[in-house]
Amino acid sequence: MDYKKTAQQILTYVGGKENVSELTHCFTRLRFILKNSKLPQKDKLLKIGGVISVVESNGQYQVVLGNKVEKVYEQIEPMLSDIPESKKEKKKISLGNKLLNTITAIFTPTIPAIAASGMLKGILAVASIVATTFYQLDIKEYDTYVILNAASDALFYFMPIILGYAAAKVFKASEYIAMIIGATLCYPTIVALMTGETAVSLFGLGITKANYVSSVIPIIIAIFILSYVQRFLEKVIPEVLKIIMVPTLSLLVMIPATLLLFGPIGIYIGQFINWIYYYIMNFSPILLGAFIGGIWCILVIFGAHRAIIPIGINDVAQTGRQNLLAFAGAANFSQAGAALGVFLKTKNKSLKTVAASAAVTALFGITEPAIYGVNLRLKKPMIYAVISGAAGGALMGWGGSYGIAFANQGVLTIPVYADAGTKAFLSYLIGCSIAFFGACALTMILGFKDLPSEDQEVVQPNSDELFISDDDIKILSPIKGQVIPLSEVEDEAFSSGAIGKGIAIYPETGEVRAPMDCTVSALYPTLHVIELVLDNGIEMLIHIGINTVELKGTYFESFITVGEHVEKGSKIVSFDRDAIIAAGYDITTSLIITNSPQYREIDSSSQPQVTNEDNLLFIKL
Repeated sequence: MDYKKTAQQILTYVGGKENVSELTHCFTRLRFILKNSKLPQKDKLLKIGGVISVVESNGQYQVVLGNKVEKVYEQIEPMLSDIPESKKEKKKISLGNKLLNTITAIFTPTIPAIAASGMLKGILAVASIVATTFYQLDIKEYDTYVILNAASDALFYFMPIILGYAAAKVFKASEYIAMIIGATLCYPTIVALMTGETAVSLFGLGITKANYVSSVIPIIIAIFILSYVQRFLEKVIPEVLKIIMVPTLSLLVMIPATLLLFGPIGIYIGQFINWIYYYIMNFSPILLGAFIGGIWCILVIFGAHRAIIPIGINDVAQTGRQNLLAFAGAANFSQAGAALGVFLKTKNKSLKTVAASAAVTALFGITEPAIYGVNLRLKKPMIYAVISGAAGGALMGWGGSYGIAFANQGVLTIPVYADAGTKAFLSYLIGCSIAFFGACALTMILGFKDLPSEDQEVVQPNSDELFISDDDIKILSPIKGQVIPLSEVEDEAFSSGAIGKGIAIYPETGEVRAPMDCTVSALYPTLHVIELVLDNGIEMLIHIGINTVELKGTYFESFITVGEHVEKGSKIVSFDRDAIIAAGYDITTSLIITNSPQYREIDSSSQPQVTNEDNLLFIKL
């Protein structure tokens, strides 16, 4: 039985709770009981203490634990742990990393909805411009426009409710109580009180008047405090009264606290953050545009771009416009241009195919294939993209470009920036053009170290059928664990083969060892990515886990330095696999041959499990 897959399929629906990451961690540990039982899978689960019922449907399982699901989890987690308790051994996460991870966790689930609202607003903007210019009609007075415009604005107007739910998921508070607090801030009577001319008081105490509609930070602070209030109430209130008294008292405590204290604090923090951003903007919009346009895709590599996304979201919510993603658009178009330059210049057919696909996807706002599969891989095109993105962003800053919605940066979202006026919109279009064509031209003129073309490769005649021979280059597995086809990895950059051919491993241990004598060519600061050049010239990328860049190196330890030559079997990186799983991350590790086009065939072991002594990859020259 594939316990990892089964754990991901299990959902528990009790009192509105649905926490896949906790359950995945929980049932990963349950495998130690389940795997030793010969009972059918459903009966195995029923044998676990506290399980009331198991419902099987279409290969999925709903495991019902009753109203004590959290206590059951707390009890079985240490009992079934396959490793000693390691609270004292866990590395401490810095305050900055905790804050970054929290911001990412709260805002990431909302981005698709925000992007959809932005796209709709952009379509309406174009429709309005066309109607006014060519037909002398003001469609903003039509009911259809009013309804669709409401749909595009609704998310931002009710932002406290949306973020209340998202923050409650992160801080482990009641999602529905959090939404009520957010809804209270948007309630028409409250809005009227806060925006009226008369003073407002609560229990005789004066309230700082502020309009919380479309606000971002106040609700996040409020739900953070709610999580502690809720846990305290759950400890002191008898079990029989919890279902009524905990939510009631939570509201009675948090509504006054939010309006009197945490709401105003959040408003002031938001105003301060915006003040800093726009202070730099007012000092030199050209400098700010160049900085964001140049560094945005560098931030994407490390996942750090998510830390500044809330600035754009908050700007749209508060003012109906943002320029952050205008500058970031220059970065995206520059990646597309650099990839196009590689496509036009390379003689390697495989790289040409990858570059063409990456250029197209980058034009639509998906830059990872261009970054990882082409530009960063070849190094120089990445430099050209940064330079061109900075130039394009600088022009946008000079022209005052901005968008009227928060939308992903690509050709489909250009209309979002049309409402800024002729100069600003032209600056945006020209800035994107400079970024795109500039990166393409620099890549073609200045060039890069190309991969060998197919006619330079050594091809063995009459060897169309793949088989393992003594002439194959055999590479040992760097990790002990379960072999997974690369196509099944839940990361398109790897599963698509855009970066190169290879295989994936679901680790059983937290060690990565050198598969052959090799030189360390790169080691990311987050330690989750290692690049090796084997002594036979094969270039291997080892990517530990999915989205583990967000951990910023926590739970990882390095035993190597860049440029160091290491012997086969030497430990190069270790990681706390169980802590990473507990943090909600998939630890599937991708092993990619980044110079795959140089080799005729790359095959992998047919064994379901491998150790560091087993051959994992077989390379045909």
